[in-house]
Amino acid sequence: MTRTLTVLAAGPLTTVQDAGRPGQAALGIGRSGACDRVSYALSNRLVGNAPDAAVLEVTFGGLGLRADADLVVVTTGARCPGSIAHNGPVELRAGAEIRLGPPATGLRTYLAVRGGIAVDPVLGSRSTDILAGLGPAVVANGDVLPVGALDGQMPGVDLAPVADPAGDDVTVRIVPGPRRDWFPDEAWAILAGQTYQVTSDSNRVGVRLEGEPLERSRTGELPSEGMVRGALQIPPSGKPVLFLADHPVTGGYPVVAYVVDEDVDRCAQLRPGQALRFRG
Repeated sequence: MTRTLTVLAAGPLTTVQDAGRPGQAALGIGRSGACDRVSYALSNRLVGNAPDAAVLEVTFGGLGLRADADLVVVTTGARCPGSIAHNGPVELRAGAEIRLGPPATGLRTYLAVRGGIAVDPVLGSRSTDILAGLGPAVVANGDVLPVGALDGQMPGVDLAPVADPAGDDVTVRIVPGPRRDWFPDEAWAILAGQTYQVTSDSNRVGVRLEGEPLERSRTGELPSEGMVRGALQIPPSGKPVLFLADHPVTGGYPVVAYVVDEDVDRCAQLRPGQALRFRG
């Protein structure tokens, strides 16, 4: 029997993601990959996949799937009400369906299937980069997703005791960026002292924030320079943009700070209207 998953409902945004395309920024190719790397890694561990196996990244629930063979699946990240348990592997019989509702907290849910999602890789990765248009197409209703061959042993874990993403204020650590000197000390105090609101313009490229604008101490613009995940870029509006997985490779606005790398995954679970604070 063919090992596949049929998409009954794709939800607001579902993409295939893996560990991304590292080391190709000099060629103008961003890494992309799972936005919440911690939840992604956990999903693969729970079903015995390789650490770079491809999974489904589900934004705000809404996903419906049918197993076309006996499969083992798991969800991690944002907890969606639905037909399967969370943070623990589940055996699906051929013909069984999965339905994920909208999560109470968090934004992105990771659904891993034992064997991995085996769509064709592009430039060494199965990740969908929505900014560059690389990788497999965004998952759509009626898609039939191939599942890879079994490789490795199940870990024998029934449930991972992992906390759900925060639904209230989130505080993350920052360190000065390469263009900190483009801003006066007062701007740094504002950045580290106020509460920002996540806007609805946020996506896999970055989290756009609403709050008191940061004024520059310099005039003019920068030549385009390299950008990385976790950068806090300040466009002319003065309102920060926090770059996530599908960030551009270069940018011309000053980067005042970086979010500490291990805190960026928590930012991937922020939803519109949620509050974010920076601690310098």
